[in-house]
Amino acid sequence: MTTTPQPRHGPTMQVYVMVWIGLVCIVGAEVLLAYAHLRTGVLLACLLALALVEAGVGLLFFMHLKYERARLAWWLIPVLLFVFLLMDHLWPDAFRLAAMRGP
Repeated sequence: MTTTPQPRHGPTMQVYVMVWIGLVCIVGAEVLLAYAHLRTGVLLACLLALALVEAGVGLLFFMHLKYERARLAWWLIPVLLFVFLLMDHLWPDAFRLAAMRGP
């Protein structure tokens, strides 16, 4: 007797609400950190870390990467690095063009 594979079920509304509450808490922590009188380097590091966590949670749940095959997520990493590399090469050209326009 063979068994048919069960369909994979996605998240429920309760999961989305909990993720949204978590994201709102992260935004609240970012606002509190912005009003705290921290050194610039420490503030930047904390805000960037919280933003990375927030972006990761958004990608996992709202872009449904948590429920995709792992190969798809692993393909996104080199593509993202390639995009960052291209952006790094194009930024100086953008600044040069802005300086050529004049006042």
